[in-house]
Amino acid sequence: MQNFISKRLEQYTTKRPQEVLVVTAEIAGEQDTIVIFKGFSSSLMRSTAFDPDVPVLPDEANIESIDRVASPYNPQTPRYIQQGLSWSAMQVLLSEVGV
Repeated sequence: MQNFISKRLEQYTTKRPQEVLVVTAEIAGEQDTIVIFKGFSSSLMRSTAFDPDVPVLPDEANIESIDRVASPYNPQTPRYIQQGLSWSAMQVLLSEVGV
């Protein structure tokens, strides 16, 4: 399944709209920070395609960490729920909400 990781994270934020996910990843050898909120993803470091079917976080990405932040997200004063989650730890949370 293509865009499996991205879609699962987006679905998670649809089921938990009070949370924002901040994903730090390496994509094609470059660092990126991606914010996922209410089913949508946006890169903070490079342009994001207008087409929502174009994944911001491809399956080939190496996820370094995921932060769960309370909504609304304020980058100057984020209210962390959990910081530095690994992909395997995040998968447990994804399973809990059924995605």
